[in-house]
Amino acid sequence: MRLFMNLRDHGNTLRQAAAKTGFSTATAYRALQDPRPPSQKKPPRSRRRPDPLEAVWETEVVPILVAAPGLRAVAVLEELRRRHPEIDAGVRRTLERRIRLWRGLHGPAQDVMFRQIHPPGALGLSDFTDMADLGVAIAGGGLDHLLYHFRMPNSGFQNGHVILGGESFTALAEGLQNALFTLGGVPARHRTDSLSAAFRNLDAAAAQDLTTRYAALCQHFGMEPTRNNTGVAHENGAIESAHGHLKKTIADALLLRGSRQFDSLTAYRRFIDDIFGRHNAHRAKAIDIERASLAALPANRAVDFEEVLVHVTSTSAFVLRKVFYTVPSRLIGQRLRVRLYDDRLECFLGASPVLSLVRGRPDHASGRHSHVIDYHHIIHALRRKPMALRNLVYRDQLFPRPAYARAFDALLASRSDQSACKITVELLGLAHDNACEAELAQALNIELDAGRLPCLDILRERFRPNLARLPAVVIQSVSLGLYDELGTGRIGDAA
Repeated sequence: MRLFMNLRDHGNTLRQAAAKTGFSTATAYRALQDPRPPSQKKPPRSRRRPDPLEAVWETEVVPILVAAPGLRAVAVLEELRRRHPEIDAGVRRTLERRIRLWRGLHGPAQDVMFRQIHPPGALGLSDFTDMADLGVAIAGGGLDHLLYHFRMPNSGFQNGHVILGGESFTALAEGLQNALFTLGGVPARHRTDSLSAAFRNLDAAAAQDLTTRYAALCQHFGMEPTRNNTGVAHENGAIESAHGHLKKTIADALLLRGSRQFDSLTAYRRFIDDIFGRHNAHRAKAIDIERASLAALPANRAVDFEEVLVHVTSTSAFVLRKVFYTVPSRLIGQRLRVRLYDDRLECFLGASPVLSLVRGRPDHASGRHSHVIDYHHIIHALRRKPMALRNLVYRDQLFPRPAYARAFDALLASRSDQSACKITVELLGLAHDNACEAELAQALNIELDAGRLPCLDILRERFRPNLARLPAVVIQSVSLGLYDELGTGRIGDAA
């Protein structure tokens, strides 16, 4: 506008000044009549409705915000409506906008997030995330589990391990070592959260021991151990933010799979490994670049288990961490050296491994003991004492499949206790002897669904090994004189 007026003052015609300024002729005429810009010509917008917060904003809302800066707008509205029932709930959006504006002008300073540069090979991050809300089931039973999550923030390499128990040192040690050996190198530093969940309910000596073991684990790999402060999750933000993306990816993969049911824990772990494998394949170039900056792996893994000694009692079992485990009866009276991993127990007699057991967890809600029972361990003894089944403490956990428990209940309802126990024990013995646990369970379900009790003789005949199918193996004896000929070299000479 100023340029147009200057051109007019210097002798240009209206059309010339408009053309040089870029105005139309009509705009030029309007500018001559009123040279003010359009923003000054428009009258300020006036309020069309009365302010619903005018009576309470300065006297009540602002004092509330000053006293409690973090209070949500919906809580402020509830308090206002409690004091003034005449205030309509529809003013919520107005109140939210007004509070947001007030905080921008008068609110307290907020915490600032500082984005970090992560050089290649400098940092590896570990954390746990809860996976229970995905609804995964193993063999028909729900799986309440965590996922150990490892990430290299520079290249985006990720690895994970399904954790059946809570956060613990054994879970961290096993998951971390799996990740490092998959990565193929060791970063300079390793950061995890404060391990507060792993330290929970530990006395001072046990907590110090856990700290020492974590430091020894990092020293074994040549990493500097670091932790973020308790309750400050964003200090581990390079992996915390990745949790949400990871869980969405797993949820999408479950939907594409069409089922959340898995036949075994091994199958589910393989499913999780495939997801991480596809993720890392997309970042293969960046991961290869970062590998060049990693330190070499040690020759062996570090200790990722706890070791305790247990005594096998006359019950052919031992109790460890409020869990009752059965073992073969030949071990009664022995002291076993047990290595506790997150998902299993490895048992040794001296230096000799004797068996591996699934790790159980006590019922934390009730504080009661739980049982890990393998009927193969005790079936021979139970055959000699079948009535022990009637009031056995761990009878419900003894049955390997629901069909056997159904058969026992049906037999109890129709037969004497002695007969029901005898037949049920023999059914378990049949499954043990002929390795037909699943097939026998299916046959029992068919009989029970038809309203018939299982007939032991018929089932024995049905699952008896078919000797005709066994191959005839003929072993031809070799003359011992051939060994003498080999020693003298006569066979070769004859050839």
